[in-house]
Amino acid sequence: MVVELIIILLAYLLGSIPSGLIVGKVGYGIDIREHGSGNLGGTNTFRTLGKKAGLIVTSADILKGTLATALPFLLSSDLHPLLVGIVAVVGHMYPIFAGFKGGKAVATSGGVLLAYNPILFLTTLLCFFIFLKLTKMVSLSSMLVALYCITFSIVYSIFIKTDYPLIIVVSLLAAFVFYRHRANISRIKNKTEPKIKWL
Repeated sequence: MVVELIIILLAYLLGSIPSGLIVGKVGYGIDIREHGSGNLGGTNTFRTLGKKAGLIVTSADILKGTLATALPFLLSSDLHPLLVGIVAVVGHMYPIFAGFKGGKAVATSGGVLLAYNPILFLTTLLCFFIFLKLTKMVSLSSMLVALYCITFSIVYSIFIKTDYPLIIVVSLLAAFVFYRHRANISRIKNKTEPKIKWL
Protein backbone atom coordinates (compact mmCIF):
# COMPACT_ATOMS: atom_id res chain seq x y z
CA MET A 1 0.00 0.00 0.00
CA VAL A 2 2.86 2.36 0.81
CA VAL A 3 4.44 1.73 -2.59
CA GLU A 4 1.14 2.45 -4.33
CA LEU A 5 0.73 5.75 -2.46
CA ILE A 6 4.29 6.73 -3.37
CA ILE A 7 3.59 5.93 -7.02
CA ILE A 8 0.42 8.05 -7.04
CA LEU A 9 2.27 10.94 -5.40
CA LEU A 10 5.21 10.66 -7.80
CA ALA A 11 2.84 10.58 -10.77
CA TYR A 12 1.11 13.76 -9.63
CA LEU A 13 4.43 15.51 -8.99
CA LEU A 14 5.76 14.42 -12.39
CA GLY A 15 2.65 15.74 -14.07
CA SER A 16 2.98 18.98 -12.09
CA ILE A 17 6.40 19.83 -13.53
CA PRO A 18 5.62 23.05 -15.46
CA SER A 19 7.75 22.49 -18.54
CA GLY A 20 6.57 25.64 -20.28
CA LEU A 21 7.27 27.80 -17.24
CA ILE A 22 10.75 26.31 -16.76
CA VAL A 23 11.78 26.61 -20.41
CA GLY A 24 10.39 30.13 -20.65
CA LYS A 25 12.12 31.43 -17.54
CA VAL A 26 15.42 29.55 -17.79
CA GLY A 27 15.90 29.74 -21.54
CA TYR A 28 14.25 33.05 -22.41
CA GLY A 29 13.72 35.01 -19.19
CA ILE A 30 9.99 35.03 -19.90
CA ASP A 31 7.02 33.92 -17.82
CA ILE A 32 4.93 32.27 -20.52
CA ARG A 33 1.82 32.75 -18.42
CA GLU A 34 2.05 36.47 -19.17
CA HIS A 35 2.03 35.99 -22.94
CA GLY A 36 -0.25 34.58 -25.61
CA SER A 37 -3.08 32.52 -24.16
CA GLY A 38 -1.36 32.38 -20.77
CA ASN A 39 -1.38 28.60 -20.95
CA LEU A 40 1.63 26.54 -19.88
CA GLY A 41 1.34 23.97 -22.66
CA GLY A 42 3.24 23.39 -25.86
CA THR A 43 0.88 25.34 -28.14
CA ASN A 44 1.34 28.63 -26.29
CA THR A 45 5.07 27.95 -26.09
CA PHE A 46 5.24 27.52 -29.87
CA ARG A 47 3.38 30.79 -30.37
CA THR A 48 5.29 32.75 -27.75
CA LEU A 49 8.83 31.35 -27.84
CA GLY A 50 9.12 29.59 -31.20
CA LYS A 51 9.51 26.10 -32.61
CA LYS A 52 12.57 25.02 -30.60
CA ALA A 53 11.04 25.88 -27.23
CA GLY A 54 7.68 24.48 -28.32
CA LEU A 55 9.21 21.14 -29.26
CA ILE A 56 11.12 20.94 -25.98
CA VAL A 57 8.03 21.69 -23.89
CA THR A 58 5.77 19.35 -25.86
CA SER A 59 8.33 16.53 -25.65
CA ALA A 60 8.79 17.09 -21.92
CA ASP A 61 5.03 17.08 -21.34
CA ILE A 62 4.69 13.82 -23.29
CA LEU A 63 7.53 12.20 -21.35
CA LYS A 64 5.91 13.17 -18.03
CA GLY A 65 2.94 11.02 -18.91
CA THR A 66 5.11 8.20 -20.24
CA LEU A 67 7.33 8.02 -17.17
CA ALA A 68 4.40 8.23 -14.76
CA THR A 69 2.54 5.44 -16.57
CA ALA A 70 5.66 3.28 -16.40
CA LEU A 71 6.04 3.71 -12.61
CA PRO A 72 4.04 0.58 -11.67
CA PHE A 73 6.40 -1.50 -13.82
CA LEU A 74 9.52 0.23 -12.51
CA LEU A 75 8.49 -0.13 -8.87
CA SER A 76 6.89 -3.59 -9.15
CA SER A 77 3.38 -2.52 -8.26
CA ASP A 78 0.02 -4.03 -9.20
CA LEU A 79 -1.47 -0.59 -9.80
CA HIS A 80 -2.93 -0.33 -13.28
CA PRO A 81 -0.59 1.91 -15.33
CA LEU A 82 -3.48 3.83 -16.88
CA LEU A 83 -4.72 4.81 -13.42
CA VAL A 84 -1.30 6.24 -12.64
CA GLY A 85 -1.26 7.97 -16.01
CA ILE A 86 -4.53 9.75 -15.21
CA VAL A 87 -2.97 11.12 -12.02
CA ALA A 88 -0.09 12.56 -14.06
CA VAL A 89 -2.54 14.23 -16.44
CA VAL A 90 -4.39 15.76 -13.48
CA GLY A 91 -1.04 17.02 -12.23
CA HIS A 92 -0.37 18.57 -15.64
CA MET A 93 -3.73 20.33 -15.64
CA TYR A 94 -3.54 21.40 -12.00
CA PRO A 95 0.18 21.58 -11.12
CA ILE A 96 1.13 22.23 -7.53
CA PHE A 97 4.32 23.93 -8.76
CA ALA A 98 2.43 26.53 -10.84
CA GLY A 99 -0.53 27.61 -8.75
CA PHE A 100 -2.71 24.73 -10.00
CA LYS A 101 -3.03 26.41 -13.43
CA GLY A 102 -1.51 24.13 -16.04
CA GLY A 103 -1.88 22.79 -19.56
CA LYS A 104 -4.77 21.33 -21.50
CA ALA A 105 -4.02 17.63 -21.03
CA VAL A 106 -3.17 16.82 -24.65
CA ALA A 107 0.58 16.13 -24.64
CA THR A 108 0.67 14.39 -21.26
CA SER A 109 -2.30 12.22 -22.27
CA GLY A 110 -0.31 11.32 -25.36
CA GLY A 111 2.56 10.29 -23.11
CA VAL A 112 0.25 7.97 -21.20
CA LEU A 113 -0.77 6.33 -24.48
CA LEU A 114 2.87 6.07 -25.57
CA ALA A 115 3.71 4.01 -22.50
CA TYR A 116 0.59 1.85 -22.60
CA ASN A 117 -0.19 1.38 -26.30
CA PRO A 118 2.51 2.75 -28.65
CA ILE A 119 0.45 1.93 -31.75
CA LEU A 120 -2.39 4.09 -30.47
CA PHE A 121 0.09 6.89 -29.73
CA LEU A 122 1.71 6.75 -33.18
CA THR A 123 -1.60 6.65 -35.06
CA THR A 124 -2.92 9.46 -32.87
CA LEU A 125 0.14 11.55 -33.71
CA LEU A 126 -0.39 10.89 -37.41
CA CYS A 127 -4.08 11.78 -37.17
CA PHE A 128 -3.25 14.97 -35.26
CA PHE A 129 -1.07 16.28 -38.07
CA ILE A 130 -3.63 15.26 -40.69
CA PHE A 131 -6.34 17.14 -38.80
CA LEU A 132 -3.98 20.06 -38.26
CA LYS A 133 -3.22 20.21 -41.99
CA LEU A 134 -6.94 20.24 -42.75
CA THR A 135 -8.19 22.61 -40.03
CA LYS A 136 -5.12 24.76 -39.23
CA MET A 137 -6.33 24.79 -35.60
CA VAL A 138 -4.38 23.04 -32.85
CA SER A 139 -7.34 23.07 -30.47
CA LEU A 140 -9.79 21.51 -32.92
CA SER A 141 -7.19 18.93 -33.99
CA SER A 142 -6.61 18.02 -30.33
CA MET A 143 -10.31 17.44 -29.77
CA LEU A 144 -10.67 15.44 -32.98
CA VAL A 145 -7.83 13.11 -32.02
CA ALA A 146 -9.45 12.67 -28.61
CA LEU A 147 -12.49 11.30 -30.44
CA TYR A 148 -10.20 9.18 -32.62
CA CYS A 149 -8.64 7.66 -29.49
CA ILE A 150 -12.04 6.63 -28.16
CA THR A 151 -12.88 5.03 -31.51
CA PHE A 152 -9.53 3.23 -31.65
CA SER A 153 -9.87 1.86 -28.12
CA ILE A 154 -13.34 0.48 -28.85
CA VAL A 155 -12.32 -1.10 -32.17
CA TYR A 156 -9.13 -2.45 -30.57
CA SER A 157 -11.12 -4.05 -27.77
CA ILE A 158 -13.61 -5.62 -30.17
CA PHE A 159 -11.26 -6.99 -32.79
CA ILE A 160 -7.82 -7.36 -31.20
CA LYS A 161 -7.79 -7.60 -27.41
CA THR A 162 -10.49 -6.80 -24.89
CA ASP A 163 -9.26 -3.83 -22.87
CA TYR A 164 -12.04 -2.10 -20.94
CA PRO A 165 -9.62 -0.01 -18.85
CA LEU A 166 -8.26 1.49 -22.08
CA ILE A 167 -11.76 2.46 -23.25
CA ILE A 168 -12.64 3.98 -19.87
CA VAL A 169 -9.38 5.88 -19.41
CA VAL A 170 -9.20 7.14 -22.99
CA SER A 171 -12.80 8.38 -22.68
CA LEU A 172 -11.89 10.16 -19.45
CA LEU A 173 -8.79 11.72 -21.00
CA ALA A 174 -10.89 12.85 -23.96
CA ALA A 175 -13.34 14.44 -21.53
CA PHE A 176 -10.41 16.28 -19.91
CA VAL A 177 -9.30 17.56 -23.32
CA PHE A 178 -12.76 18.86 -24.21
CA TYR A 179 -13.24 20.42 -20.78
CA ARG A 180 -9.89 22.22 -20.94
CA HIS A 181 -10.73 23.54 -24.41
CA ARG A 182 -14.01 25.21 -23.43
CA ALA A 183 -12.80 28.68 -24.40
CA ASN A 184 -11.40 27.34 -27.66
CA ILE A 185 -14.76 25.77 -28.52
CA SER A 186 -16.42 29.17 -28.10
CA ARG A 187 -13.82 30.81 -30.34
CA ILE A 188 -14.21 28.07 -32.96
CA LYS A 189 -17.97 28.69 -33.00
CA ASN A 190 -17.35 32.45 -33.33
CA LYS A 191 -14.67 31.86 -35.99
CA THR A 192 -12.08 33.70 -33.92
CA GLU A 193 -9.83 30.76 -33.04
CA PRO A 194 -6.19 31.40 -34.12
CA LYS A 195 -4.92 29.30 -37.02
CA ILE A 196 -1.39 28.12 -37.66
CA LYS A 197 0.49 29.22 -40.76
CA TRP A 198 3.40 26.76 -40.83
CA LEU A 199 1.54 23.67 -42.09
